[in-house]
Amino acid sequence: MEQPHHRASPLLSLPGAVAAEAPDEGVAAHYGDLFREQRALADGTGFVDLSHRGVVTVTGDDRLSWLHLLLTQHVSELPPGRATEALILSAHGHIEHALHLVDDGATTWAHVEPGTEGALIAYLESMKFFYRVEVADATDDYAVVHLPAGSIAETPEGVVVRETPYGRDLFLPRAGLEEFARSHGPAAGTLALEALRVEAHRPRFGMETDHRTIPHELGWLDTAVHLQKGCYRGQETVARVHNLGRPPRRLVFLHLDGSEVKLPGHGAPVRLASDGPDGRQLGFVTTSARHHELGPIALALIKRNVPVDATLLADGTAAAQEVVVEP
Repeated sequence: MEQPHHRASPLLSLPGAVAAEAPDEGVAAHYGDLFREQRALADGTGFVDLSHRGVVTVTGDDRLSWLHLLLTQHVSELPPGRATEALILSAHGHIEHALHLVDDGATTWAHVEPGTEGALIAYLESMKFFYRVEVADATDDYAVVHLPAGSIAETPEGVVVRETPYGRDLFLPRAGLEEFARSHGPAAGTLALEALRVEAHRPRFGMETDHRTIPHELGWLDTAVHLQKGCYRGQETVARVHNLGRPPRRLVFLHLDGSEVKLPGHGAPVRLASDGPDGRQLGFVTTSARHHELGPIALALIKRNVPVDATLLADGTAAAQEVVVEP
């Protein structure tokens, strides 16, 4: 993955701010009280600075019909203001990009994982042909800010909003970030948002994915793939695996043994508890988090045929699994 090229957020100067690590460098992991920040988000208050994410815009009369040919999602008639998710796949159906989209009637806006915008734009540019579209990197001019579900905070006038069941993503002019923070506090860090994402079983590109992940393994068929739409790159794989119903791996939610001090990191091995810590690796931890109510939790990608009732070991820590993707 490319490295994000843009500056560190000015909100890292807020009291208590502790900088996040990869892949969220450039913004705050927390502001001194992880659980208070989580509870605030769960209660619909505060905001999260996601200004490190890439912002890509597509304009022109053909933008939606053109994107429809490239994305896994049905977007040719996407109404203004309706949020959606979409993927770009390789020819073999592996996930290459994940886009969080909204169209405002004149421009399609997408925010993407930090540092992936360059490769995404290069791909889109290579597919323009004779279509009336313009693709732009708007990351230097716009910052993504997240308001949690239930927030009654007002959106600044003229700001493009992407509203989902999980909250509102704002494409805020970057110059207005500090003013927004003053009027919309308290700020919550990315760790609080990630804990709520793990709780909701929602995959994130680059965390729950590797170079061979297909959408079926993560439950992305429900939100980011339209099974009735025609040709896009990788569609044959999507249709074949969907019809056979046997993706090689499946996403699981893990309740981790709370007596362990250390959370298993991204990529940590997952094994059957009955096989012990030296048993065969059956998958890997994708994201782990400390949750204000559930304690230590994680998402992991494991082989499809692992019994759903088996106790697992995540980097040696005992873990009970909850099914996210049916085997």
